[in-house]
Amino acid sequence: MKLKDFPEDLQPHLLPRPRGRMVYRCLDCGAEFGIDHLFYTCPKCQGLFLLVDLDEEQLKEHSGAFWRRLFDYRRMLHDPAVQGAFCFHELIAPVIPAEDIVYLGECHTPQVQANSRLQEEVGMTVYFKNDGQNPSASFKDRGMAAALSYLNYLIRTQNLKGVLAICASTGDTSAAAALYAAYLGDKVTSAVILPYGKVTPQQLSQPLGAGARVLEIPGVFDDCMRVVEALSEHYHVALLNSKNSWRIRGQESYAYEIAQWFDYDLAHKVIVVPIGNAGNITAVLEGLLRFHDLQIIAELPKVIGVQSQHANPVFTYYLESNPARRVFTPVVVQPSVAQAAMIGRPVSMPRVIRLAAEYTRRAGEGSFAVVEVTEQEIMDAMLLANRNGHIACTQGGESLAGLQMALKTGLVKKNEVAVVDATAHHLKFIGFQQMYFDNNFPSEFEIIPKPEYQNHPQLLIPESPPGESPWSEAEQRIFTQDMVRQVAAVLGLKPK
Repeated sequence: MKLKDFPEDLQPHLLPRPRGRMVYRCLDCGAEFGIDHLFYTCPKCQGLFLLVDLDEEQLKEHSGAFWRRLFDYRRMLHDPAVQGAFCFHELIAPVIPAEDIVYLGECHTPQVQANSRLQEEVGMTVYFKNDGQNPSASFKDRGMAAALSYLNYLIRTQNLKGVLAICASTGDTSAAAALYAAYLGDKVTSAVILPYGKVTPQQLSQPLGAGARVLEIPGVFDDCMRVVEALSEHYHVALLNSKNSWRIRGQESYAYEIAQWFDYDLAHKVIVVPIGNAGNITAVLEGLLRFHDLQIIAELPKVIGVQSQHANPVFTYYLESNPARRVFTPVVVQPSVAQAAMIGRPVSMPRVIRLAAEYTRRAGEGSFAVVEVTEQEIMDAMLLANRNGHIACTQGGESLAGLQMALKTGLVKKNEVAVVDATAHHLKFIGFQQMYFDNNFPSEFEIIPKPEYQNHPQLLIPESPPGESPWSEAEQRIFTQDMVRQVAAVLGLKPK
């Protein structure tokens, strides 16, 4: 559909022009800093930032109905400047010109309704949002699209050379960072720091394939994060973890897409996401609040965060019902199949505390909650989902298990509609499925496979093995007849 074929009142707005005045605003002291430098924490107090558009109030000059129409029509434009996260350009990064936007096919991932069997098992209407269908096979591409677009803008406007992008990762961040940096070619080189032995082989192969310098160190993700935090403070590097406020902006698109899927009616809806470094749930909360501010949505849905018992600092924080008595305490993580969320010191925790309080104030008690699930429940839920036509990763299993727990404890009602987050593609965590099938989980995982979920290939041996190939026609005929008979017997087939 060509631009001239769109409604006349929308044509001037479909391809956005740079606008707004964006600043980093410290959550602790309120200090503001310009975006012409890479900042991750406040130079004054070391507090965490949120990105703020000082001119965002101007967006209210248009009605919520206008923004709904604009975002929907943009989906029909074949222009990378308004594809993916930047379909919501005015809310993601309005200062970035179209020429600097990096688009690799991310966002607008499928939202797949569960079949009747799975919905009956869960007890309510549920959708999986398959963020594993992003380019690097995880939700992290949303944030990287915004972060690398900003970096691309900064490189061009300031004529920067030799930029090194770096991140700590449990796997998904490194894959996304390396992929998007590789797209920018010689402008950016990338390095990733991973916890040795705690990233799946599939995830490890991704940054290597994209040409990143991969450094493994002893410990867990939290140890890697401390290293890159120190590097970003003392060296000229572009940090791509969720301390990077542009990452959070890009990940807000997840919430926007869910609203768009339901035609912006989020009444009686529930969004369930796993919590690791807490960037994603931060983005969901912030995105929903901003949509609500602009009257794009009339009601705020419930938001449920999920953590494993083996990595539960956010759940533990919210166990205290009195906000005045809550004290955040990092935890020492134990091995978890939800490996991407195996984080005991989430760097975005200050954002969560601030945004969850505002969300609850505006949407009411019970609109935000965090639940805890076992490793057993995570694996069982992942396999339950995938036995019913989904491609959920272990974090997707964590989300589904969390929804079941929220339903069991009364946080969610059966007449509500839930969207659960599969943050990555099932194949990234296929090793855990094989461990389940083979019943060889180390004891610290505390997982005992259910026989009904285990599955193995079955080898059929011909009674009269043919000789060396090429086979004669007679040998081929005998082999085929033999295999047909055995397959039919195993599958219980009846002759026509």
